[in-house]
Amino acid sequence: MAPKLYLGIDVGTGSARAGIFTATGRMLGHATQPIKLWRPAPDFAEHSSADIWAACGRAVRGALKNARVSPDAIAGIGFDATCSLVVLDTKDRPVSVSPTGRAAQNVIVWMDHRALPQAAAINRTHHPVLRYVGGVISPEMQTPKLLWLKQNLPATWRRAARFLDLPDFLTYRATSDDTRSLCTTVCKWTYLGHRRGGWDESYFKRIGLGDLAAEKFRRIGQKVAPMGAPVGRGLTARAATELGLRTGTAVGVGIIDAHAGGLGVLGAGLRSSAIGAATLERRLALIGGTSSCHMAVSARPRFIPGIWGPYFSAMVPGLWLTEGGQSATGALIDHVIFSHAAAAPLAAEAKKAGRTIYELLNTRLDALAQMHGVRFPGELTRHLHVQPDFHGNRSPRADPTLRGAMSGLALSATVDDLALQYLAAVQAVAHGTRHIIDAMNRRGYRIDTLSACGGGTKNPVFLREHADITGCAIVLPREPEAVLLGSAMLGAVAAGRHASVATAMAAMSAAGRTLRPAKGKVRAFHARKHQVFHRLHADFLAYRKIMGE
Repeated sequence: MAPKLYLGIDVGTGSARAGIFTATGRMLGHATQPIKLWRPAPDFAEHSSADIWAACGRAVRGALKNARVSPDAIAGIGFDATCSLVVLDTKDRPVSVSPTGRAAQNVIVWMDHRALPQAAAINRTHHPVLRYVGGVISPEMQTPKLLWLKQNLPATWRRAARFLDLPDFLTYRATSDDTRSLCTTVCKWTYLGHRRGGWDESYFKRIGLGDLAAEKFRRIGQKVAPMGAPVGRGLTARAATELGLRTGTAVGVGIIDAHAGGLGVLGAGLRSSAIGAATLERRLALIGGTSSCHMAVSARPRFIPGIWGPYFSAMVPGLWLTEGGQSATGALIDHVIFSHAAAAPLAAEAKKAGRTIYELLNTRLDALAQMHGVRFPGELTRHLHVQPDFHGNRSPRADPTLRGAMSGLALSATVDDLALQYLAAVQAVAHGTRHIIDAMNRRGYRIDTLSACGGGTKNPVFLREHADITGCAIVLPREPEAVLLGSAMLGAVAAGRHASVATAMAAMSAAGRTLRPAKGKVRAFHARKHQVFHRLHADFLAYRKIMGE
């Protein structure tokens, strides 16, 4: 029997996951394996590419077992991963990116902010390339990190033979073919996908990375291809053994994890003929996790200050991608919860009850709403407000030096206080999403629907507050593991099962539940709350000015 299933492999911040799908997008089984994370200094975060690849192998074997299918049933593989920077030498051995000097730590994780000074220096050049990253480059992108390596670890810089985005490392490790993704290079490396030979030599020379231009970009990618295009001759014998799959299995050009989620949700409920600008300009893909990404596409480039892009063909082929984001969402909510004095005993209670701490907090919020007689649960935070930029602001303020704040604290640290602070943090994240949507809609989008996936979408309070605060309907996908599904779509395209990414989106994704925003008093409350959201930011800047910064 010919192989007819498709494998998606997703590498996030804390785990590697694998999922097996049919050509219509039904998941048969999946598995997850943890990966190691090192934090050798404040604002530093590092992975090991060897550890990640080993975790991928364990996850694939687990998915095959859980799906009860043979490796021979897998026709195509798609990879997605965080936009982290991997460094290898001429023999594909890891090269340390760490102040510890440990070779195994050869990946600068996406959320690493060590390159803040380098990003600031690049932004002072005002090079025209920066127009395509919202006018301000982020320390989470790759050229500031490359400049940091060159300036701070010169031995690593000299020894490095390849600098790869993590999705491109995975396809290279799988096939021994160094083809880079149009998604990764355009979104994180300043490659201009709409222009022939997309690298801009003048940019690299001006920012101090002229040696990359002089060597014709050999170390950062000379061959760039669209997502889902077949890479090399498929899985090598070595990679097939390590992943537990069949040699020669088709491998598609990879994609950033959030963008895989965009593929997995934006086509839900649409025919392939409808997957174009006319329909999609009303939809925003909200992919939530440790951080959040907010992605919309348009027929023409839209330059929006503080929001990444426009990126040509970086997610949906032929369309321009606009990408907003929040550097800390799930991470912020967890920080607010687990740094609170009441968190430990509540977590113990949750474990004993076989529930999550979020479920207990949601239950407590319902009780508090009834106890205090509020008109709706969101109103509990009338006098409690959070400014959410604890890890800086990715967009639209595009300032990684911003910090968070909380207003309205009492001299108390009970479970009730924790529940209210948790709700205020969720609301702050949602107001950040509203801020991004407002910026996009002022520049021509007509966003009224959020196509959402990720960890936050499993939380009814997170969903309710996002609907009510943004005023948008939230469409959940039939398949909750939408990121894995998006990767599997690339495998299906590489294997020839679907002719294009657009047809794969239409065939493999479907809509599930839809949530509608509340109106009336709820909308009016959050309109006032949004004023406070902006006022907290203005006050933060005022405090900096008073202190002479």
